Amino acid sequence: MTKAAYVYILANKKRGTLYVGVTNDLERRMYQHKYGLLGGFTSKYKVTRLVWYEQGEDIPAAIGLEKKIKNRNRQWKIDLIERRNPEWQDLAPGLGRFCDSASLRAE
Repeated sequence: MTKAAYVYILANKKRGTLYVGVTNDLERRMYQHKYGLLGGFTSKYKVTRLVWYEQGEDIPAAIGLEKKIKNRNRQWKIDLIERRNPEWQDLAPGLGRFCDSASLRAE
């Protein structure tokens, strides 16, 4: 059975700094970003607001989409976000177990 994968875009504010990433567990990855557990770019620039995501079939497909998005210009990414999320609301709380931090810290 193939495990689902996600491509996602984070922002620090509306039309602010953007970060494009890929993961096989979106809920866990959002927890890691929110609490600075990954370090690097997202921690340094406080890029923690999930503003767009899409589920792919598997990791190779998601990585392919991630590369396509990363190769696009900034305005294209903004347009992509605003088609689905015009207010740039944080979508992470709607992911389900995101609020259950104990289960996310387990791994």
